[in-house]
Amino acid sequence: MPNNHLPQSGIVADIYNQLGPNERAIIDGQTTTILRNLLIVFVGLKLRLQFTGWLQYMLPAPVMLAFFFVAGIAYLLGVALVAKLFAFAGLLVLTLGIFDLITVKFRLHPREPLPKRNDDLDTFDLMRARRSCRSFQTRKLTSDDYNELMESVRRRSTEPMIGKAPIRFEYVAAPLTVWPTVNAIEFIVAIAPLEYDRLAIIDVGRSLQKIVIDATRMGLGTCWIGPGADHQSVIQHLGDRFDQAKDHIICVCAVGYKSRFIPMFIRIFNAQFNRRLPLPSLFFTDSQLREPLDVDADPFNRFGRNYETCQWAPSSYNGQTTRCIAVMENNGSRHKEKRRLLRFDFYAVTTSRYYAPVAVGIWCANWEMGCETLCIYGHFAELCEEERGVQDKIEHFQLPRYDVSWVLDESL
Repeated sequence: MPNNHLPQSGIVADIYNQLGPNERAIIDGQTTTILRNLLIVFVGLKLRLQFTGWLQYMLPAPVMLAFFFVAGIAYLLGVALVAKLFAFAGLLVLTLGIFDLITVKFRLHPREPLPKRNDDLDTFDLMRARRSCRSFQTRKLTSDDYNELMESVRRRSTEPMIGKAPIRFEYVAAPLTVWPTVNAIEFIVAIAPLEYDRLAIIDVGRSLQKIVIDATRMGLGTCWIGPGADHQSVIQHLGDRFDQAKDHIICVCAVGYKSRFIPMFIRIFNAQFNRRLPLPSLFFTDSQLREPLDVDADPFNRFGRNYETCQWAPSSYNGQTTRCIAVMENNGSRHKEKRRLLRFDFYAVTTSRYYAPVAVGIWCANWEMGCETLCIYGHFAELCEEERGVQDKIEHFQLPRYDVSWVLDESL
């Protein structure tokens, strides 16, 4: 285990060993043994329940019971006002939970209108406006929307890739077992070769993000789903389109029409994960991530809102595991104004083998689309240490981990 304070054997250790890297990272951040063990058990129980389709509606129950428990204690102590307040809060949570069950789980609500397209938004506003959709209408895409979406999949899949390994996207119209999104019935499944190829995973993130932005322009809701997808459910619905001896599912993306009816827990979930690190924590001028990049200084200010679109790019649990380094020409001059900007290097700051490179690919897509809008041209390439001017040998597992570079076609 990565944390020496974690139990080496027993039920808690078994649960911990079955968790994914994202869940482990959260648990490893706890310093108190009792709280850490309780968190392991809670996360393990959550993982068991999340694919039943009921967890989204069960999570408010502990809050409701806690309110009623405090109300009971207050009543026994004779503090009537406190008892009434907590009892009211418990009833409110109970009412909201019942409302969620009726309107979302059992879908008893008025028919919702189709969303409007976003053709009036420019590329930057479109990337900035895109948000994860956690609750979908149960109606299928119209034939026009379906055809336009499939054209986007075809076009983005045939664009030049960074790596050489083939990737593909399969459309599935079925209620797959996913978490925490509710009522999604249409998905795009991203598939790469079974043999691990990091550039292929980056290409998945880059290509699928472009599809997501195309869908956003159409007015469709989308939700990236990595650890929240039950791969066995996905494989079952893919059928002959998936070869377990050759293929690996990287992630799935729910797509459809956004619903206004969202479970209370998911509203809270969205609010908690709708935060982003400031730009000085994401963009740097050195590979050790010690010197923040001044995005307002020349020539970096020519990239404008590109920094913002990367800042708000989606990632697993919105972990923001990608960093970017601006590389200037090393011509021996001490004057920065005499040095030219050559490229931007993209790094991962976690050891995640799948979600980190997907996040890097998403950044690459947003950066590339933004640069095209600004008419600044370049290309992606995986540069060796010599090409990057690295003097010392760097191991692949060392963090921050270099992944790919966006090289300007003409230095600024």
